[in-house]
Amino acid sequence: MINRRDSWIYFNGQFWIGVVEHENGSRLKACQFLFGTEPKDGEVWDFVQHHMLSLLASSSQQVSIKKPNNHKINPKRLARQIAKELKTTGVSTFAQEAMKLELESRKKERKAFNKQQHEEYQDKKYQLRVQKAKEKHRGK
Repeated sequence: MINRRDSWIYFNGQFWIGVVEHENGSRLKACQFLFGTEPKDGEVWDFVQHHMLSLLASSSQQVSIKKPNNHKINPKRLARQIAKELKTTGVSTFAQEAMKLELESRKKERKAFNKQQHEEYQDKKYQLRVQKAKEKHRGK
């Protein structure tokens, strides 16, 4: 069973972002940490020491990965396979897919929570309106 962790920091044009991947067998978890401005060595060290493992633990979505074959492939065939994969799936890494799944699951949870809060608020408003109407008609 392969158990591997990778992390790197890159600049996306606006912010510095730290990405952490954890590969466990054929499953991959990935998450990102926003540094903002260019991080100093101390900030990176603090991220690795304190935030990296808790960030991975909070990530619940995993994606299955395929191991590449190690045999030699004809370059023309390889070019055709790459073009075909790019046309069907688009440019995406396993880490990006795992982060997208995590984001979608959090979005669903947030939507469900907000919907419940809204329904409770509407019910409370309705109960208040009914109570006011009853108070108006008391004694008549």
